[in-house]
Amino acid sequence: MKRNATAVWQGSIKEGSGHLTTQSTTLSNTQYSFNSRFAEGVGTNPEELIAAAHAGCFTMKLSANLAEAGFTATKLETKCEINLDPSKGEIVESHLTLTAEVPDLSQEKFDELVADAEKNCPISKLLNTSITVDATLA
Repeated sequence: MKRNATAVWQGSIKEGSGHLTTQSTTLSNTQYSFNSRFAEGVGTNPEELIAAAHAGCFTMKLSANLAEAGFTATKLETKCEINLDPSKGEIVESHLTLTAEVPDLSQEKFDELVADAEKNCPISKLLNTSITVDATLA
């Protein structure tokens, strides 16, 4: 399975701008720029897209883990914060905050399944950074 996205950029880093288009066209000529990345400009940025990818991937992996263990979540909600250190020019952390509603699941089993999802979702495996999770079983 392969997926793709295309980035087009025109101009200098600070005054220029670009757009992103994904294979599915969910993003279609979506604007990004220096201001959308480092200030409060309109558009998306790579870190926001990585956050979406990590939140989605982790949540799906946890859902698969739950199903394999015989549980079905009523709701899994994950927020991902990507921490970019501009002075280093690198992503230094991906922090996941999960709230889960899973009937009849013990805290011990929940913690085990969350830890596995944190370690084994494909995006976690891709990221070369610190990954942390705060998980709450409601």
